Amino acid sequence: MDILNAYSETIAISLIIILSYFFNQFSKKTNIPSVLLLIALGVGVQQLLAYYQINLAGGIMEALELLGVVGLIMIVLEAALDLKLTKKKRPLLIKSFTVALLSLLITSLGIAYLFQHFFFDSFYTSLIYAIPLSILSSAIIIPSVGNLSDSKKEFMIYESTFSDILGIMFFYFLIGSADTTTTSEVVWEVSSSILITIALSIIISYSLVLLLQKLTTKVKLFFLIAVLVLLYSTGKMFHLSSLLIIMVFGLVLSNHTIFFRGKLKKLIDETALKNILEDFHVVTMESAFVVRTFFFVIFGMTLDFSGLTEVSSLIISLAILVLTYVVRYILLKSVVIKNISPQLWIAPRGLITVLLFFSIPAEYQGSAFNDAILLIVIIATSVVMTIGLVFKKEDFDEKEELEFSNWGKLDSEIEELSKTK
Repeated sequence: MDILNAYSETIAISLIIILSYFFNQFSKKTNIPSVLLLIALGVGVQQLLAYYQINLAGGIMEALELLGVVGLIMIVLEAALDLKLTKKKRPLLIKSFTVALLSLLITSLGIAYLFQHFFFDSFYTSLIYAIPLSILSSAIIIPSVGNLSDSKKEFMIYESTFSDILGIMFFYFLIGSADTTTTSEVVWEVSSSILITIALSIIISYSLVLLLQKLTTKVKLFFLIAVLVLLYSTGKMFHLSSLLIIMVFGLVLSNHTIFFRGKLKKLIDETALKNILEDFHVVTMESAFVVRTFFFVIFGMTLDFSGLTEVSSLIISLAILVLTYVVRYILLKSVVIKNISPQLWIAPRGLITVLLFFSIPAEYQGSAFNDAILLIVIIATSVVMTIGLVFKKEDFDEKEELEFSNWGKLDSEIEELSKTK
């Protein structure tokens, strides 16, 4: 009997999605990241295919590349739709952005120096490999921080979102500037690319928002997603930061009351855009769920565990982990100042890390680099986050803490007054 046919493949796909759903529910109750369960599922599928001597190597890599493109768009769009630009959230946005940016820069530079010592002669190549390992995974963090207090939860959501977007942009800008020879050329190319992309992003975003509210047909969201994929792919062909277009569009749509002011306010239909935004949240959430599911399962199917026993890989991975948490501790203590637990331990690497590793151009891929380091760092950071969340102390929102503190002072004052009387 032929094991691989249309029905068996359909059953396998359905079972993976169903299991992923239950993994998410299990993760919410136990704080164990569902990504670890999905990778384990992929490893199980790998062993099953090996038992039946089925080779899917070529098809797997093609699927991973396609999922990567769609995944990037969905993750950045989902993140941008969740960013609310209000005066009330300005301090939170500034703090989370500062921690995300400095953490990305300092950690990636530190890891790059480490890689240059062990693997590569070029610091440039080392930095390309270091950036993916310096990016927080919003795909893991956002579903995992639901039980934290509001202030901590919002901080982690914003920080991981900024880390994703900044890390992706940093990575592709670095690769795009590979042909430049001097620092001034790099600065000019990056600056001009950013300015051109921002100008195009604003024009395209305003146009798409106005177009969306005019569409009367119910089939319009996947039409727009197709347009976004087209814009992303076209932008990549012209060496523009395509993800910036996606991010700006998401920001304009989710914060349309800010971007459409004065005379522009008359151009928008508030009710129509509110309904579209709700639908977009559903579509991006569902799409990101499916992409994440199959990406990590396929990633698990491609894993090679032969390098896990090498002492050098374990030592380098440990050095990366120590650097990650030391930098994180210093930045959180400097910016957040107090009450940094369990945020300190929430620094998982995940989908973006894997995705960017697979996006490293062939000319920079060094045979000396051990891919086991990637696996060790992803699993270790997820395990540390799990322990931090499971054994976290009872925490309150900062506002609640202040209120409890004020009530405590009031009680002591009343007690002193009664003693005086």
